Amino acid sequence: MANHSTGLLDKNTLRILFTVLAIAALLAFVWLARKPLLAFLFAMLFAYLLEPLIVLLQKWAHCSRVIAIALTYIAIFAALFTVGAVVGPHLVEEGQHLSAAAPELYNKVASGSIAFQVGKARGWSESTQASLQQFIVGHRGQVLSAISAQSSKVTEIAGNALWLILIPILAIFFLKEKSRFARSIEGLLDNQRDRQLLGDIMNDLDEMLSHFVRAQLYVAAISGAVYIAVLSLMRVPYSLALGTLGGLLEFVPFVGPLVAGALILAVSFGLNYGHLVMVLLFLLIWRGLEDYVISPRVLGGRVEMHPLVAIFGVLAGGEIAGVAGIYFAVPVMAAARILWIRWRHHRAENSLQQPDATQETARQL
Repeated sequence: MANHSTGLLDKNTLRILFTVLAIAALLAFVWLARKPLLAFLFAMLFAYLLEPLIVLLQKWAHCSRVIAIALTYIAIFAALFTVGAVVGPHLVEEGQHLSAAAPELYNKVASGSIAFQVGKARGWSESTQASLQQFIVGHRGQVLSAISAQSSKVTEIAGNALWLILIPILAIFFLKEKSRFARSIEGLLDNQRDRQLLGDIMNDLDEMLSHFVRAQLYVAAISGAVYIAVLSLMRVPYSLALGTLGGLLEFVPFVGPLVAGALILAVSFGLNYGHLVMVLLFLLIWRGLEDYVISPRVLGGRVEMHPLVAIFGVLAGGEIAGVAGIYFAVPVMAAARILWIRWRHHRAENSLQQPDATQETARQL
């Protein structure tokens, strides 16, 4: 009996048990500390976005990296201030009018009186207006809960503003200590070939993340430009504010575009815009193009991944980890691809060198 108990607790069993417990503890830590970890990840991506500008400034101005980082941040703040001075007053004015109209719009929806306002603007009969008003009142709970759900999502995003402020601050440390951090990791390994493998992997990951961040910026810029252009051509009220918000919300996967689309429809409907169906068609068509054509091709092309694989990764990431899974699905899959390719090359080189070592040993004998 004693020998049997000893066999159940041999070294292999203990090693497997320790590995399982360590992985479980790591996953628990990641879940409990998900907000600061996400802030650090986004800070890293922001640092990758600025890296090309800093390198270019170092070469052009012949200055140190710290000075280049400081000049880059000053240039960014100056550009934001200039854009804000030019576009800001009109954008703020639209935002104030939109905020002032929101409570009245909410009350009209809650009471069902919006049915008469919309019906008169569109020439509907009184019976149609009354039927719509009864439908809204009868389903008021569902309508108001849907509005509250969208408002809570916006409030949640606004509540995380502190983490958004921390991102550019944390990015300074990543930019300043990037090379030292890489050397410290490589120094943990003693074998020269293992250090070479780790260095190659880190270089590939560095290049992939740089491409990914710039691709995200391209997608958001394209989306914001399309929103502003189309909504302005369709003469949708507050098109500049809504289009700018739609472009910014592209950085929040899945939830951001849904909030932007719902807000555009709600404002158009509440302010008696005459072509509500056209707005809905535009949002549906653009969402399909954005999610299944533009974004997969831009992101997949930048990280050397087929668009279908990128779509699958985004859908799977959303099921596994929600919004964060959607956002990080493509870089995680691209990182896994890099690790697999580099590991195969490493094993192939080892298999080629082992016969040579065996022959050398045989000649010595």
